[in-house]
Amino acid sequence: MAERRAERRGERRGEPGVRSSAPVEAGFELPLLLFAGFRSIVDELHRELAGRGHPDIRPAYGFALQAVGRDGATASEIGRRLGVSKQAAGKTVEKLEGLGYVERVDDPQDGRRKLVRLTVRGVDVLVKSAEGFDRVRAEWARVLGADRVRAMEGDLRAMVPASAFRLDAAGWFTG
Repeated sequence: MAERRAERRGERRGEPGVRSSAPVEAGFELPLLLFAGFRSIVDELHRELAGRGHPDIRPAYGFALQAVGRDGATASEIGRRLGVSKQAAGKTVEKLEGLGYVERVDDPQDGRRKLVRLTVRGVDVLVKSAEGFDRVRAEWARVLGADRVRAMEGDLRAMVPASAFRLDAAGWFTG
């Protein structure tokens, strides 16, 4: 662990405390740093959500709640949006229903189908998540500087295709 911290500070192996004039720029490091940044933001958000009345929410549930959306969705639609089977989506919906984040109701347009909708608790966790993400971003801006955070976001927008903004991240990591 100390070795990784030393490498992040630009120190070379075998020379503790000696800073390199330039950090080692290995290609594999960029995706790891991006993922570590993502992970640190999400972990911080979930610690905050736990303290604000949502101790059982998990990152995968956030993707699922987004897949449900404002208008609700069927389990099949949720599965397609998440890139998982209808059965896997159904299990997630079952868990979210048990935790009080969603409810299943008759589809007003097709009585044979069930629609999954956000409950008041589901909307509350999404609102608190948005507030939490704003707080985390503000902390990054405080530490790094608002201009640097805006530049980083702009650079990422330039490099990341619009098609990358999808909800099937959990399936992508596990599938």
